[in-house]
Amino acid sequence: MSFGNDEHIDAATMRGRDWPSLRQFCVFMENRVGGLYDLLRHLERNEIRVVALSIANSVDCAIVRVMVNNTDRAREVFQLSKFAFSESDLVGVELPDDPQPYLKICMALLAAEINISYTYPLLYRRHGRGAIAMYVDDVEMALQILTEQGLTVITETSLEDDDEFF
Repeated sequence: MSFGNDEHIDAATMRGRDWPSLRQFCVFMENRVGGLYDLLRHLERNEIRVVALSIANSVDCAIVRVMVNNTDRAREVFQLSKFAFSESDLVGVELPDDPQPYLKICMALLAAEINISYTYPLLYRRHGRGAIAMYVDDVEMALQILTEQGLTVITETSLEDDDEFF
């Protein structure tokens, strides 16, 4: 891609970052019957697979955290459908072959003093292992630490593949 002064920007860095994080959409919705169904139907009609879903609700509204296999397409659907949403980066990691896989992940991040705000499972399975998504206070450092500890980081590209989804 070129700009006016012959400056070249690589498409891989257009989001401003060049690291293997996952994108999460936080969709703000009224807490009403059929609201979640409507959201999921918009995604399904556009052949977008939901790979993680979490809902925080109150009496009047809900925040739906959703991760999908095609973030660019989902962003477009949300915009065209007038859903109120924001985006954030999360860390995805394959659960290690360990008797206590969560403990191993937490210990690695604890040693680097990285806080985990929340986590939820991904509908993802490779090599007989599941994966989780984590919202952490330092994505770049978390990715570095997990990789250094020999853990497999999950990227957006990993979610695009259909192989072994539940």
